[in-house]
Amino acid sequence: MRLVVISGLSGAGKSVALHTLEDLGFYCTDNLPANLLPEFTRQLLRFRDGFYERAAAGIDARSPAEDLRRFPSELEQLKALGVEVDVVFLEAEDDILIKRFSETRRRHPLTVEGLSLAEAIQEERLLLEHFADSSNLRIDTSRTTLYQLRDLIKNRVGGTAGASLSLLFQSFGFKHGVPRDADFVFDLRCLPNPYWEPRLRQLTGRQQPVADFLEAEPMVTEMQGDIEGFIRRWLGRFEAGNRAYLTVALGCTGGQHRSVYMAERLAAAFQAQRGPAVLVRHRELAEVPDQAW
Repeated sequence: MRLVVISGLSGAGKSVALHTLEDLGFYCTDNLPANLLPEFTRQLLRFRDGFYERAAAGIDARSPAEDLRRFPSELEQLKALGVEVDVVFLEAEDDILIKRFSETRRRHPLTVEGLSLAEAIQEERLLLEHFADSSNLRIDTSRTTLYQLRDLIKNRVGGTAGASLSLLFQSFGFKHGVPRDADFVFDLRCLPNPYWEPRLRQLTGRQQPVADFLEAEPMVTEMQGDIEGFIRRWLGRFEAGNRAYLTVALGCTGGQHRSVYMAERLAAAFQAQRGPAVLVRHRELAEVPDQAW
């Protein structure tokens, strides 16, 4: 049996993640009290017809603090039962969460009289720190649309049990902040910048003129080779340690040219060997219209 535990901050996309998994055939339950997770799993294990072979449970900060603190030990109990458990933790920056609550006029579940929204978010972070520490996939949705989050959940979490490690190459711009959910961050700002070529300024690293410009620079080829060599050297060690997800972030100044090109090239190199387990995402490229949270 495979169990996905979805937790994280209110407004960060937990319901979206659960609905996506439900659409993929997972048996899902939301707002499960933390202390009921072991019994919930045992009940599902009683059925041998395969209907509950893939399940997901959403747990938030409304459980008693002591129950939330016991989560790491309960996680070990589930693994001892032979259950393959993935813990996905969704988060976002405080100002983004405040903006989402303001736009949707929703009430934060921890908001009480005398406690501001910002204080409720901080309290929630503290209560859920054991889930964050136990997670094997953290997703920062600060600059992610609903469409993109659904796609991430579908491709990174929705696969079958026993699938190979999911490797994501993500481009970003340093001027918009470093991704908090990255396992490795590589700085490409030392490479020649196509932005300073007027004919290339409005293009992206996905387009051939930018690729031609970068491929003519020996430094770019050297950087690509070094990053690829590092990942190939250590990827097997992560898999041997039962790692399910690995995110490699590649940053340039604006996240339009160098980082996009490098993410595409590295993803292509690894996809040739590992297939659909390799994904690419460009954080700063507006690929779809934004959607309300």
